[in-house]
Order: sequence, then structure tokens, then C-alpha cells
Amino acid sequence: MILTKHEIIKQYKKHKIQIEPFDERLLNPNSYNYRINDEILEFENLIDAKEKCKVRKIKITSDGFILKPNKLYLASTYEKIGSDKYVTQLIGRSSLGRLGLFLQITAPLGHIGTYHNWTLELTVVQPLKIYPFMKIGQVTFWKTKGGKSLTYNKGEYKKYENAEVSKFYKELK
Repeated sequence: MILTKHEIIKQYKKHKIQIEPFDERLLNPNSYNYRINDEILEFENLIDAKEKCKVRKIKITSDGFILKPNKLYLASTYEKIGSDKYVTQLIGRSSLGRLGLFLQITAPLGHIGTYHNWTLELTVVQPLKIYPFMKIGQVTFWKTKGGKSLTYNKGEYKKYENAEVSKFYKELK
């Protein structure tokens, strides 16, 4: 079951959902609009799954940054988001999808017990200018069903506060 705006507020006030900073103006009927931070990672060369990715760190200025097609970018949420009670799902906004932005293509699901700035996957089908701290996606909160859920305590990416490249190469060693 997905939480509605009023339930998100209620659970936030009970500290069952964490969003920092929190702004009620960013609430939707059943989600919260999160913002992109002011830094983006752009992949530099060929990506080899056996090696650590090489990226270029770019500061997004108030003039904006143009995302280019056929590239993958990583960014992070401005907000720290998470919950010890609910599953988070980070998804894109339809208004930006209609401009050609694909966001969180493969990894929208967060685990219970995580609370951090989330790494975002971005790609576009046509050039698109983005700006620091703009609303870029939505997070929804889902109630679990079944036995007591385990929390996600060992996550490889849980500790990062900024966008982080894949650690998949460690699995291939």
C-alpha cells in the first residue's frame, strides 16, 4: 500500500519517515518531490564491468548543465531520504520524462533501514538543461506485507552522501 500526502506528513512527524530538509510544498497526493544536488558525475571512457568506472565531477552552476544523449550521468538527491518502517521508491517526474529525461532506470527501490542521499541515474534522448536543486524526481513510501522485515544494514552504497559509481567490479574479482 502506498502512503498518501497526509500519511507521509503524519509518519514524518512521528519520525517513521526521514526527509531532510523537509518542505511540505514538495508533497504530491502520494509522493514527495526530491531535488537534485549541485554536483553530477559524467562517465569519461569505455565502461568495463571488471574495472572501477572513471568519471568527471562537474559542479552544476546556476547557469545550468546540459545533459547529452548517449551518456550516463550520476547525481545525488539534495535531500537525505529513508525510513525504518517503509520501503522507498525513487522515480522520475512525468513532466521531465516528457522532455526526454530517464531517471532511476534500473534501481528505483530503496530498502527499509536506509537513510541517505540517493545516487540518481540520469540519461536523456535529446539535450536537456538541468539546474542545481531543481525538482527532478519523486519518492514514494510503501507499507510492507508479511513477516517482520529485515533492515538493510550492510549496503555497499548506504554510507555515501554524494553520487557514487558502481562497485560491481568487486563482484568479478
